Amino acid sequence: MLATMGALGLAPTAEAASREPVFHAPRTGDFTLTGRGAARVVVVGGGIAGLTVAYELGKAGYDCTVLEARERTGGRSLTVRGGDSTTDLYGNRQTARFSDGQYLNAGPARIPQWMVTMDYCRELGVPLEVFTNVNANAYLYNEKAGMTAPVRYRTAKADVYGYVAELLAKATGAGSLDADLTADDRERLLEFLKSFGDIGATLSYDGSTRRGYRVDPGASGTPGAELGPVPSASEVFASGVGRYFSFEFGYEQAMLMFQPVGGMDRIPAALTRAVGGHRIRTGAVVQRITDTARGVTIAYTRGGTVRAIDADYCVAALPPNILARTGHNLGAEVQTALEACAPSSAGKIGLEYRSRWWESDHRIYGGITETDLDLGHVWYPSYGHHGRRGVIVGYYNTGAASDAYARRSPREREERAVAQGVKIHGAKYRDELAASFSHHWRQTPYLEASWHSMAGGPDAPVFGPLNRPAGHVYFAGDHLSYADAWQHGAFTSARKVVTALHTRVLA
Repeated sequence: MLATMGALGLAPTAEAASREPVFHAPRTGDFTLTGRGAARVVVVGGGIAGLTVAYELGKAGYDCTVLEARERTGGRSLTVRGGDSTTDLYGNRQTARFSDGQYLNAGPARIPQWMVTMDYCRELGVPLEVFTNVNANAYLYNEKAGMTAPVRYRTAKADVYGYVAELLAKATGAGSLDADLTADDRERLLEFLKSFGDIGATLSYDGSTRRGYRVDPGASGTPGAELGPVPSASEVFASGVGRYFSFEFGYEQAMLMFQPVGGMDRIPAALTRAVGGHRIRTGAVVQRITDTARGVTIAYTRGGTVRAIDADYCVAALPPNILARTGHNLGAEVQTALEACAPSSAGKIGLEYRSRWWESDHRIYGGITETDLDLGHVWYPSYGHHGRRGVIVGYYNTGAASDAYARRSPREREERAVAQGVKIHGAKYRDELAASFSHHWRQTPYLEASWHSMAGGPDAPVFGPLNRPAGHVYFAGDHLSYADAWQHGAFTSARKVVTALHTRVLA
């Protein structure tokens, strides 16, 4: 009977029961039968996790106050537009000179379809558009491997897949796989390889139209001229281009992907409106979190004045490396766990150009060029196609490369990034440049991390104290999820805390 009810949608099916528990947002009606009322909650940190906690608890009437050290909400969900200014920990002050409609997503910039972030965009009315994560027309360039010119993604992929298919076909024909495959299996494998590598009946890779054209097909009389010559298998493998293709198979990277129309900060802006600006205090730098017998007291400075706020509960949703330097009485185990969250480095530079030459000259509309240069990745904008101007992400690098760029002045970062980019795109990469803006997260006040490395994952024993309340204090953030560095991680961590706190209040 239960199975029948499940098929009719009247009871959970076995498949549904195996999924992650469905999140039920708190409601004012939850208190009707308990005789209890909503509590007062202070949320420390106005990033995605903190805003989400306040937003979801607010649905049930909780009295939430958000304390944010910076002058804006959103945390690492930062979109830089013309007129925006920042000062990093090295003292470099920048003011963006991007033209109207142009921007740089300095933090998160793409959303996979399966992530909870999509649900919040729908709920909050944030319009979306496609983000092109993989583009066959983008380039690959490995200078350290001896490449003297970039190669199109499609060309490199055709060559790698073609030679891999040929070699595997030869191994199959030579009997090398007889111990692993039946005769029928071998036939099926060979049929697959013919299609996979475009090796045809000859089972040898000689290049094909998959590599692209030197002259594109056109009207009658213009059949097109295939790209050539085809490099040898040794040359293809030596170039190292094959290491990039696994990227598109990653569960969190697979197309299609999306972005908010107008910039990623549309999401925290919508959350901020939903929470209510009167409940958010920016410029509020928390000095100490004190758990008491009856609740919690938060001491903070704002406008040069020391203030304090009392509440029933606190949700600490600021970066763990910052919380580790904040006074508290939450215990040595909590402090050890916070210090074990290792901050990582990442940086981006936005390069605005006076024309969209990558579209007109290179036929590249969105997507990413991969390289072994210290640029890391070069992103082409997935919005504003055929417009007058556009912003390329001239580098998106991490680790030591990011730290090295961060130590340079903004002008030096631009010069280095452009000089490297010219190797791939030619002179227009320098000549058409109108403005730039660079941002590095380890040098960003009150954040000082792009994301966090959690040895063993967030469920490792050392992080246990952060996965449960310390008295009346709860912890939230993308670092306490298996989607660190994604807004999805912050959303799901916030939901977990909201559920736990609301259950405690009801009890």
